[in-house]
Formats: sequence, structure tokens, C-alpha cells
Amino acid sequence: MATLDKDQVLADFTAAYNAKHGKDPEIEQKGSWYAIDGGKSVRLADIVDMTAELAGAAPAAAKAAPAAPKKTAAKPAVKASKPKASAGNGGLLPKAYWEDLLEQRDHHCRRPRGF
Repeated sequence: MATLDKDQVLADFTAAYNAKHGKDPEIEQKGSWYAIDGGKSVRLADIVDMTAELAGAAPAAAKAAPAAPKKTAAKPAVKASKPKASAGNGGLLPKAYWEDLLEQRDHHCRRPRGF
């Protein structure tokens, strides 16, 4: 990754912003972050992408890397629930409730402590 010249990047952005909006942007620097017109703070590399968007070109990152196809994994069918032990009022016990909840979610979920 090439090092970015702060002054050049900000000058290019100001020129592109002025061409599109007819006024200079208000750029506030806070450390290595820049707030443009009081908006969300962004890094210098993001300002390069914003300059490309203002100039009408696609961002450099989008040009360099083609869009990867989205992975669509088929979800397994819901298994028939086993009869769970229930509390006296007809509801599930906490352990059974969490097991059912975690079966429906991703496999990356963990049971709470003590179960």
C-alpha cells in the first residue's frame, strides 16, 4: 500500500467537492481522523475513495477487487423436537429453552454458564 500525502489528498478532495457542490468542504482533523462538514469521522484512505466517488469514478478498492459471489449455504431442515422436561406450569425448563434457542441459531453460539 502506497503512503498517502495528506495535503495532496485533501486538495484533490476539496477540488472534487467544490466542483460537485459549489463550495469548499469544512474539514476538521482530530488525530488521524477527518470530519467533513461535521459528519462522520473518516480516515485519509476513505477520503481518497470519497474523492473518486465525487469525481464520478468507482472507488479504487472496488476496481482492484472484483465482487466475490455471496455464499448461500442451504440451512438444514428443522429437526423434530424431542419431548423436553417441562416445569410445573407447562413451560420449558431453562436448560431446555436454551437448547431449543441454540438449535435455531448459528452453530457458533454457546450455552450460558452452568448449562
